[in-house]
Amino acid sequence: MANVANRVSWSGREQAEEDGESTPLLNGASNRQFSSSILFRIGQLSTVDLGDENQELETDLSSTVVKEILHNENLLSLKYESLDYDNSENQLFMEEERRINHAAFRTVEVTRWVICGMIGILTGLIACFIDIMVEQLAGVKYQVIKSNIDKFTEKGGLSFSLLLWATLNAVIVMVGSLVVAFIEPVAAGSGIPQIKCFLNGVKIPHVVRLKTLVVKVCGVILSVVGGLAVGKEGPMIHSGAVVAAGISQGRSTSLKKDFKIFEYFRRDTEKRDFVSAGAAAGVSAAFGAPVGGVLFSLEEGASFWNQLLTWRIFFASMISTFTLNFVLSIYNHKPGDLSNPGLINFGRFDTDENSYKYFELPIFIGMGAIGGMLGALFNALNNWLTMFRIRYLHRRCLQVIEAVLVAAVTATVSFVMIYYSSDCQPLRENSGEYTLQLFCADGEYNAMASAFFTTPESSVRRLFHDPAGSFNPQTLGLFTLLYFFLSCWTYGLTVSAGVFIPSLLLGAAWGRLFGIMLTTISNDSIWADPGKYALMGAAAQLGGIVRMTLSLTVIMVEATGNVTYGFPIMLVLITAKIVGDLFIEGLYDLHIKLQSVPFLHWEAPVTSHSLTAREVMSTPVTCLRRREKVGIIVDILSKTTSNHNGFPVVENSGNTEPSRLCGLILRSQLIVLLKHKVFVERENLSLIQGRLKLKDFRDAYPRFPPIQSIHVSQDERDCLMDLTEFMNPTPYTVPQEASLPRVFKLFRALGLRHLVVVDNQNRVMGLVTRKDLARYRIGKNGLEELCLAQT
Repeated sequence: MANVANRVSWSGREQAEEDGESTPLLNGASNRQFSSSILFRIGQLSTVDLGDENQELETDLSSTVVKEILHNENLLSLKYESLDYDNSENQLFMEEERRINHAAFRTVEVTRWVICGMIGILTGLIACFIDIMVEQLAGVKYQVIKSNIDKFTEKGGLSFSLLLWATLNAVIVMVGSLVVAFIEPVAAGSGIPQIKCFLNGVKIPHVVRLKTLVVKVCGVILSVVGGLAVGKEGPMIHSGAVVAAGISQGRSTSLKKDFKIFEYFRRDTEKRDFVSAGAAAGVSAAFGAPVGGVLFSLEEGASFWNQLLTWRIFFASMISTFTLNFVLSIYNHKPGDLSNPGLINFGRFDTDENSYKYFELPIFIGMGAIGGMLGALFNALNNWLTMFRIRYLHRRCLQVIEAVLVAAVTATVSFVMIYYSSDCQPLRENSGEYTLQLFCADGEYNAMASAFFTTPESSVRRLFHDPAGSFNPQTLGLFTLLYFFLSCWTYGLTVSAGVFIPSLLLGAAWGRLFGIMLTTISNDSIWADPGKYALMGAAAQLGGIVRMTLSLTVIMVEATGNVTYGFPIMLVLITAKIVGDLFIEGLYDLHIKLQSVPFLHWEAPVTSHSLTAREVMSTPVTCLRRREKVGIIVDILSKTTSNHNGFPVVENSGNTEPSRLCGLILRSQLIVLLKHKVFVERENLSLIQGRLKLKDFRDAYPRFPPIQSIHVSQDERDCLMDLTEFMNPTPYTVPQEASLPRVFKLFRALGLRHLVVVDNQNRVMGLVTRKDLARYRIGKNGLEELCLAQT
C-alpha cells in the first residue's frame, strides 16, 4: 500500500442525522468521515469569486460547526464543478445525429470555420481598442506630468510633481481596482490560470461571461495607464476566450438575447474547442504571432486536441493578427502598411551586429540558468504574497486599498530613482516620446526616466535597440532590483493585468547589464551587443517565471521578425525551465494550486499503481430507477447535503442488493425534465405532455434553473418519470480492480465528469469524479491525499 497521508472524505461532510435515522450521502460521499462534525472553510482567493448562482444547489452550512483553518496549497475546494466534455449519447442525441446527412455535416463544419473567423476579427478589434485607449490616456498622463516636472525643475518644489504623479496613478488604479473587486472579481489578474482550468474541464464561475470581458478590458486599460508594473498582453488571452465562448453560443445570457444561431454548438464540448481558438487568437493579437498562439493554446491551455482543431485555431489566430494590423494601420494614418502585427512590437533584429558566435552558446545557457533561478525566486515570493492575501486581505475594500498603495509606491519609487539618477545621455532622434531633462545639461536627457517614465512596452523596445552606451550599468542594476520587487508585488492584485511584459522588461534590463559587463571584460563590443543579450535575458526571465518553451520560442521569433535567434532562444528557455523546475513550479500552476482547483495533470502520480478504483471511488451512491417517482427525484435534488450532478440509472428491482447499471443521467437533464413536467401517469402510463427535443435542453444551457425554482404539486409527486429516453445508456465504466493510473488515463483522456465503478455482474459499486482523482499528489513523503474543504 502506498504511503497515503491525510485520508479525508472528498465530500467533506458527515452524514446528517434526522429523527434518529441516518441519511446516506449522495454521489461522491465517502464512507470515510470526520470525527467531530467539522467542516473546514478556507479564505476566498481575491482573484476568483467561488460563489456562483449558476450552481444548482448551495450547501446549507447553517447547522454545521465551521472551523477556520489557515489556507494552504494542500487543500482541494469542493465548490468547483466539472464540465461535461463527454456527450450524453441518449436516444434524443442519437436520433438527431442519424437525421443529419453528409451535406448537413459539411454545413456544420463550415459554420465552425465561420465562427473561428468571427472570433479572430472581434479579438483583434478588442486588442485595437485596448492599444489605442492605453496610448491616448497614457500620453495625456505623461504629458501632464512631464510639463509639471519641467516647470518645477526651474522654479524648485519638485515635491509637487511627485504628489501629482502618485495621485494620478493612485486614482486611475483605484477606479480599475474598484471595477474588478466589486463588479467581477474573476476578471482580476491575467486570466490565464482560469482559462487553463476551464479547458481542463473545471467550471470556474463567471469566467467566460460578457460582464467579465467588459470589466477585463476596462481594468487592463486603467492598470497600464495607472503606471503599475503590468502588461496588457496576458489579459488578451482571457478576452479572446470570452469572445469565443460568447460567439459560439449564438446568444448572450447576460443580455438575455438569443439570436437563434449556432444552436448545435450549445454544449461544453463545442464551447471548449472554440475557447481554445479564442485563447490562441488573444496571443496572436498580443504578440503578432499566429503560430505562437496555436502553440501556446496547445502547450499551456488545451487539455484536449485534434488535428482539425489545429487548423481552425490557426485560422482564428491569423485573422486576429490581420485585423489588428489593418485597423492600426488606418489609425496610424498609413492604411495598408501592415507593420503593426501585435500589441507589443519588439522591433526587428536584422543588423549584422546581431549575429552570434559558437562560443556564445554556453553564455546563453548560463543566462537561461540565471533566468530560471530569478524566476523561481519571483514565483516563491509571489506564492507567499498570494497566501498572505488569501488569509488577511479577503475583504474587497482591503484589496482596493492595497492596489492604490502599490500604485502610489510605484510612482514614488520611479520619481526618486529618476531624481537621484546622474545618468545623462545625449538626445537622439529615437530618444523616446517622454524624455525628461531634470538636472541634465541642455541637449541631454535622464536615462533612468527612459525606463520608468514610459509604458513597459516602450521600455522593452529601448532596452533591445538603443545603441551601446545608452544606459549606465548602475542605472540598469538599480532598475532591475527595484522592478523585480515591484512586479512581484503587483502580480496578484485585484486589477486586470498580465505578467508577460513585466517579465520581459525585467529580463531585458539584467540581460543588457550582462551584455555591458561582457563588453567590459572582453574589450570587444562587436560580438557582445547589449541589445542581443537584452533579448536573451528577456526570454530567460519570462521562461523562468511561466515555464513555457515551445510556444514562447516561436512567439519571440515572430515578435522580433528574425529566425536567426531561434536556436539561442530555445537553449535559454529550456535551461530556464529545467533550472526553475528544480526549485518551484511555474507561476500559473502555483496560482491554480492556491485556488484549490481540482486540476488534472497529464498523468497520474507516478507511485499510485498500488491504489485501485475500489479505494478511490466515492460510496455509497444514490441511484435512480429507470422508472422513478417524481417525488423521490425532487427530494434527491433538493437535499442540502449534496450538490452532485450525475446519477447512475439502474434496472427496477425490489430487493436491497445493488442493481445492474443501465445508464447515467445528469442533474441538469433531470431539472429540464421536471421543468417541462415530462411525467407518466401512474394508472395508464401515458405521457402527460408531448415529447421533448434536444433543443429544450440546449435552450436551458448553460444556466440551468435551480431545483428550488421548480414547483411540483403533490399529485405530480406521485407520478412516474421514465428516464429511458433521456439517460446515457452507455456510460463509461471500470471494474473495481482497475488501478488508479488506468482510471486516471481514461477519465482524463475522454474528458469525463463521472466514471461508474461496477463489479463483475455490472452492479453499481461506486462513482469516480474529478475530485476523487485530483486529491492524489506526489509530496515530500511520497503519495499524499489532499484535504478537502468547503470554500
